[in-house]
Amino acid sequence: MALPDRLPPSSVRGRVFRYGDWATDAERGLLTCGYSLDGREFTERITLPPGPRWRTEAARAAARLVFLLAGVSYYKTAAPPVIDLGQTTLTEAELAFLREFYLQGLGEFAYRIALDLTPLRFEARRSDARTPQPREPGSRPRALVPFGGGIDSIVVVERIRRLADAALFVVSRPADRFAAIEEPAAVTGLPVVRAEREIDPQLLRSAELGFLNGHVPVTGILSAIAVLAAVLEDRDAVVMSNEWSASIPTLRDQGRPVNHQYSKSADFEAAFRGVLAGSPAPMPDYFSWLRDRTELWVGREFAAQEQYHGSFRSCNKAFYTDPARRLDHWCGQCDKCCFIDLILAPFMPAEELRRIFRQTGEPLEDPGLAGKFRALLGAGAKPFECVGEVNECRAAVLLAARRDDRAGAGLLQELAAEVAGWPDAPSAADAAAMLRPVAENFIPAGYR
Repeated sequence: MALPDRLPPSSVRGRVFRYGDWATDAERGLLTCGYSLDGREFTERITLPPGPRWRTEAARAAARLVFLLAGVSYYKTAAPPVIDLGQTTLTEAELAFLREFYLQGLGEFAYRIALDLTPLRFEARRSDARTPQPREPGSRPRALVPFGGGIDSIVVVERIRRLADAALFVVSRPADRFAAIEEPAAVTGLPVVRAEREIDPQLLRSAELGFLNGHVPVTGILSAIAVLAAVLEDRDAVVMSNEWSASIPTLRDQGRPVNHQYSKSADFEAAFRGVLAGSPAPMPDYFSWLRDRTELWVGREFAAQEQYHGSFRSCNKAFYTDPARRLDHWCGQCDKCCFIDLILAPFMPAEELRRIFRQTGEPLEDPGLAGKFRALLGAGAKPFECVGEVNECRAAVLLAARRDDRAGAGLLQELAAEVAGWPDAPSAADAAAMLRPVAENFIPAGYR
């Protein structure tokens, strides 16, 4: 797909984005990060439980990583061609990682506003590579699991709790809570480590202030905050729930991948692990337990976790920033609702899915959503959402259509007939292969 002909007016873009400084306050459990863009100042604050571990070298190294990655939210406001790291020195490996984080992580943002970020220039003083200090293994693994309340993190929690002393990790705005996270978190019965992320209030006035707006690689920022939380909690690993399909680009533009889920991808995971390994202080391990698993596999595993069926909710409208617009039920209309319904349909009774979507009706029973399902199946532009890969969606359609309780499902049977007629339709053997590991992973021995 080619870029649109017209670029944003040059007056919209800034000149230089600058990293300022960061500071921690152990008594308040506070990390403060400062940035500026052409003289406009931005401040972000991260609050975590206070305590003496804030003063350790590992906590300072982790806080510095949060500072480096959180800057992307403020750079995006005017996307200038130069990023000045100021007094912050970077190793060559860190600079390469940060550059990819900006270019790949802002790929969707740049594509949507027709902006070429490839000439982006980083001005940073170099530091020598540091000798990493390995973390001493404990008697029992202690895991921190970032938890969003969806099927992926639920499946990971139920696996990890068998292997480690596990706690959930949840990030929210100050004094805010999402019911879609809190309700399934309560079902786990596990302790919750909380962080509050207070973005600069100017970002909430983007339209008024004339800022550029769009998607940022927020999972990367939250990953860095989770590493800091793990250090403060003396936990040995941050266990993510990013599956294989997160590495598949949403589209390609002029030969370059554009991936809505870049900071959930294997490329990001490998690069971030490399930066953590190069830290001068012992850092927690960081890996996704689902890296080699498909969403089809996750759907099958989640179907057996019946205790969560009444509380989980992956609909994006459950996570609106404005509480007045936030839904307390599935909207039943968005791309994410359609995908979740589709990926669970082969493994859960139709009646159970109707009950889950009872307020709006099950998406697979709504002919008006045929276009959204066809896009998931590759017969239209893939949505910029956290949804599965085309072939596993096709396999899900074919498997679901074979269920006895779906024999009269008009839209589902229509979609399955279309897919079955395609020359590249997945076979039964292909579908079976998707229910086994399909790639490499970074899972250490204690978590296998």
